[in-house]
Amino acid sequence: MLALKRASSACFPAGSSIVYTKRLRKAIKILIAVVIGALLLGGLYALFGDTILPTLRTKIAELFNYEG
Repeated sequence: MLALKRASSACFPAGSSIVYTKRLRKAIKILIAVVIGALLLGGLYALFGDTILPTLRTKIAELFNYEG
């Protein structure tokens, strides 16, 4: 039992679990940020493609067809 404890302490020094937890939390935050960013970009792409660009094209066409 003592030999196993010494071997594990050599592989994982004291406090390494704290460092691992901090890195894991940071990695999770980065993943969440990437997912939220991808969702926002996808939503903006859909909004521009379906709503804003067709309206803009129509208004520009109306401006050029002005007969005043």
